[in-house]
Amino acid sequence: MDFGRISRRHLLQGSAALALGSTLGTRGAAAAETTVGFIYVGSRDDYGYNQAHAQGAAAVKKLPGIKVVEEEKVPETDAVEKTIESMVNLDGATLLFPTSFGYYNPHVVKMAGKFPKLHFEHCGGLWSDKDPKNAGSYFGYIDEAQYISGIVAGYSTKSGKLGFVAAKPIPQVLRNINAFTLGARLANPKATTQVIFTGDWSMPVKEAEATNSLIDQGVDVLTCHVDGPKTMVENAARRGAMVCGYHVNQSPLAPKAYLTGAEWNWEALYPKFVKMIVAGEPIPNFYRGGLKEEIVKVSPYGEMVSAEARKHADDVKAKFMSGEYTIFKGPIADNKGKTVIAGGTDRGQQDPELEKMDYLVEGVIGATA
Repeated sequence: MDFGRISRRHLLQGSAALALGSTLGTRGAAAAETTVGFIYVGSRDDYGYNQAHAQGAAAVKKLPGIKVVEEEKVPETDAVEKTIESMVNLDGATLLFPTSFGYYNPHVVKMAGKFPKLHFEHCGGLWSDKDPKNAGSYFGYIDEAQYISGIVAGYSTKSGKLGFVAAKPIPQVLRNINAFTLGARLANPKATTQVIFTGDWSMPVKEAEATNSLIDQGVDVLTCHVDGPKTMVENAARRGAMVCGYHVNQSPLAPKAYLTGAEWNWEALYPKFVKMIVAGEPIPNFYRGGLKEEIVKVSPYGEMVSAEARKHADDVKAKFMSGEYTIFKGPIADNKGKTVIAGGTDRGQQDPELEKMDYLVEGVIGATA
């Protein structure tokens, strides 16, 4: 048996392991430092969703007096409960980041109830006042960075045809598609965005097929909202198209094709949360922010981005940073011609109507179902 490949959750499948865990969880060394656990649904080096969180964990490791334990490829099942119990009992973790969206209910909620003195922070904005108070939810307005990517894409496209490979037509994904398109049309009013939904968060074969299909239809700039953009980025670059990334900076995968991208900035947020916990400061149960709050960021511009595009994008970014810019400002029509935001109406980032978004804006070619 390869003991090096045994995960923490497997160690907890026997009563002996549980006894060992309770013993180690109280050892003196643990009391001298704070242990933080990170759990990922996929690989830490996926150039996507999981890598973004892993980069945040790497920043936490640099803090004095902090120990970080991690486990990757943990399914959104009771497997995450076993991993949490292991990190608590074997490693003495007192702050846990189960990062995948599907971990929260029922798994994180259940574990927060079981360990009321520990802290659980979950990515996705799902916490409600009915949930345990030692659980919290955080998320970012990454549509702001998608909007900036759209501006750059609008200047960079030669065909006027942009492409978006998306997982599912849920409000957060639609918000990103719409923000990207509105940004692009700010720069190029005739630009269109064609969307292909793959049906799930990680489907590399379908993502490759969607990328090729879009390029075959004349799209010359692509972006995405899937867990692992690597497939889209590499395939698009291979076909001679330009790309805007998502989750992390994918420019190493396609240095000549990469324009910019919408990134999570967990490297700033996670150390902040850990410092708050160590200092005994409460973290709000529902924590959100955008570019101004440094929860999201924009990838550095690639060599093909023009000076005009850079200036326009930087000007809008500065307005986001000062809190003076609204993406969803009426009048806005959907792609069927119906007015969805009336003239004179601003839907700021905290507007509950944006949480229910079920439409694609004018300029998007595609359907939400």
